[in-house]
Amino acid sequence: MASRKTCLMVALCSLVIIINLFDSAQSASCCLRYSKRQPPCKRILGYTIQSINNACDINAIIFHAPGRFVCADPSKPLTQKVMKCFDEMNRKTNNNKKS
Repeated sequence: MASRKTCLMVALCSLVIIINLFDSAQSASCCLRYSKRQPPCKRILGYTIQSINNACDINAIIFHAPGRFVCADPSKPLTQKVMKCFDEMNRKTNNNKKS
């Protein structure tokens, strides 16, 4: 009797954990608002372009910085400048690897 209750409790806890992991992973991949600050170009590891769809309500650029993601407004000149800077740095790095 006790083992049956224990198994049920373990299954229920596992389900709650899985649901929470799924929800947090889904929200982490979608910007819901823009960040006030953007990391400097040198700290950017990459970026992702987010388009409006069923899960995401806004267009955004998601900058990948060490330990965090930063959501930026793609229509802002500073966002465009950081993207261009990253692309140029990335191009130079790739050209150096080919040499």
